[in-house]
Parts: sequence; structure tokens; C-alpha cells
Amino acid sequence: MTVSVEHPVPDSQVVENKNHCTTDELVLDGGFVVPNPVAGGGFDAPEINAFGNTFRDYDVESLRNKQVEEFYKMNHINQTYEFVKKMREEYKKLDKLEMSIWECCELLNEVVDDSDPDLDEPQIEHLLQTAEAIRKDYPDEDWLHLTALIHDLGKVLLLPQFGELPQWAVVGDTHPLGCAFDESIVHHKYFKENPDMNNPTYQTKNGVYEEGCGLENVMISWGHDDYMYLVAKENGTTLPQAGLFIIRYHSFYPLHRSGAYKHLMNEEDVENLKWLQIFNKYDLYSKSKVRVDVEKVKPYYLSLIKKYFPEKLRW
Repeated sequence: MTVSVEHPVPDSQVVENKNHCTTDELVLDGGFVVPNPVAGGGFDAPEINAFGNTFRDYDVESLRNKQVEEFYKMNHINQTYEFVKKMREEYKKLDKLEMSIWECCELLNEVVDDSDPDLDEPQIEHLLQTAEAIRKDYPDEDWLHLTALIHDLGKVLLLPQFGELPQWAVVGDTHPLGCAFDESIVHHKYFKENPDMNNPTYQTKNGVYEEGCGLENVMISWGHDDYMYLVAKENGTTLPQAGLFIIRYHSFYPLHRSGAYKHLMNEEDVENLKWLQIFNKYDLYSKSKVRVDVEKVKPYYLSLIKKYFPEKLRW
């Protein structure tokens, strides 16, 4: 079975200056040393994707982008504060099945993102492309290699054994619920049909939150990000907090590309956001038609899985 994922495509403006990594300006705490990969001849973001367009450009006239807009319409209408609360409670039970991280990676061979304008290969190809690109530039940060490998595993929510959730509840850029919808959110116009618009408290800047409360206390729209975060955390992963932050918020484009909702962040979020912005370059721009030799790299990633996760996980 092949599952088509209607993945969103945000503003084309985000590709500006994408070839200029600013990691030399980042000072990270927690003992992590951040090299300057571009200066050192590392991964350099390409100008165009495999189809000849700029990355995540939804202004290009195409059937794919029409599908993306329809996806966002459904997403923005149906993702409500109460819906996300319900999904978190349901999937935190982790009662679907037990399997290893690598077994889950193989399940993604059944998922092809047909609406992603940058790639039409199975999802495991994207995971390995991202991980290998990061591994080249950050050879000593093995936690970051593994984070890249597993960051999209939550897309298995599309499969029958995980509930076969609709696409609008699995993929797409994420955003907070319980406060005002920022204008930077893709296809913002469709929020007018969201039931949360009837709650005056949700229409204020802070909403039900306090400034500086920390993203951990903010209800973010439900999808593969939050699900994989719950799986990793509840199964006792030893990945650093920066890795968990990347997994949980890598689709939170209004924050890490547009700077929205920073008033809700705490100091730990600010620190972890630096790593997420580094990761995003590889997540977005490493997509290509260059195939990764899975069997060749598999032993390395199995060793990382063994280091940071139990043999079997509850999903």
C-alpha cells in the first residue's frame, strides 16, 4: 500500500540567503561545538529542487500546489485546541504496537509524499539524505545524525495500524492553538472557518498562555512531529533535549522561519531553537534524486539507535 502525503509548501521568501549558513555566529551552551560547515566545504544548499523550482515555492502554478492549498484549508478548519488535546491523550497511550526504530523506518517505504514539490521518493530516502548530509558536516554530533533519521517517523500515523489519520492531522506546518493565529501561517485565510475563532480568549496574542511560559506548555497543532516526540520521550530515549526539540518543532515554520510566537519561548527554547535552525537547512535542502545506499549506512544508524533507544518501543 502506498500512502500519499499532501505536504505543505510555505512562502517562497524563505529561500533567500539559504546558501549562507550562519552557524559561525551561534554560541551554544550545553557543551555542543558548532562548526562552520560552509566555510569548511560542507553541505551547500542548492538553488533549485529536483523539479527545477525553488524549494517550498507554493506560488508556482501547478496541480500539486492546488492540492497543498486544499490540504491547508482542511488543516486550518479542523485543527482546534480541543482536537489537539484529544489526540495527545489518545496517542500518549502508545498502545498501537511494539517495534524497533529501524522497523518503523522501513514502514515509511509505504509512504510517498506526492505533493512535496521537492521530492517524490519514499520517505526513508529523505530521512537518510538528511541524516547523511548532517553527518558529513557535523561528524561528532551523532545524536544529530539519529535525530535526522527519525524526525519524520511520526508519518506512520497515516497507516491503518496507527489509526490511518487524515493527512491534515499528520503532515503540514504546525502552529499554536489557544492564542491568535499569526499572519505568517501559510494560507492564513482559512482560519476564519475554525471553531476556535468563536473563543475571544484565543484571539489575543498570549491567549491562554503567559509570556515566556515555554513551548512545552503550548498546545501545538497535532501531527507527526508531536507524535514522534511522545514516542521518543515516553520510551525513555537518551537523546539530548535539543534532539527532542528538533523532532517536536521541525514543522513549526511560523517560529523558526518567520520568528512568530517567540514571546512564548523560555530560555531553554531559545537555546534549542539554534539547533533547529541548523537542522532545517538539511531537512529542506538535502532532498534530491541522489540515492543513499541503505545497506551501506544501516550498520552505523543501528549502532546509534542502540545507543539512544531501547530495542523495542511502544508506539
